[in-house]
Amino acid sequence: MRKLVYYVAVSLDGYIAGPGDEFDFYPGTEDYTEWMCAEFPDSIPSSARPHIGMAVDAPNRDWDTVLMGRGTYEVGEANPFAHMKQYVISGTLDPSVDPAVEVVAGDPVALVRELKRGDGLDIWLCGGGKLAGALLDELDELIIKSYPVVAGAGIAAFTDAFNPTLFTPIQRKNFDSGNQVNWYSRA
Repeated sequence: MRKLVYYVAVSLDGYIAGPGDEFDFYPGTEDYTEWMCAEFPDSIPSSARPHIGMAVDAPNRDWDTVLMGRGTYEVGEANPFAHMKQYVISGTLDPSVDPAVEVVAGDPVALVRELKRGDGLDIWLCGGGKLAGALLDELDELIIKSYPVVAGAGIAAFTDAFNPTLFTPIQRKNFDSGNQVNWYSRA
């Protein structure tokens, strides 16, 4: 069965973006960026791939499907991950906004359960916090890119009802910059 993986950047105080959807405040270094591109190539937007020496049609390694909330989708470009099946979960976005993206106005839990039963690689939950909160019970794995910065306000990694959910730490990668990547699986 396919897994739902929440791969996301988070500030020390738990925000994935600022109050105006800012995400450019996360500090990074060249070695960190190179490592991230090599370790998680599926997360590189299609238009950015040639700029890092990656073929636009390079085969996916871990994920072949991406889920995004409306806010996450609207921050980027049209058809951001042409190398994957793309879903935007939104009750307000025009379903014809992009022919390469399927807009789903219905229940994201039902969609994820259907996708998990299908064939293919795992499913990447790209963001945002409201969607992650709605899908918390469906998450199989977390990959948290933790940055040594306090945002102070913004979009939390999870927003929904109070729902303590235990995950087991699997692995941690530390960088000299203070950035960390932490892997967790559902306990």
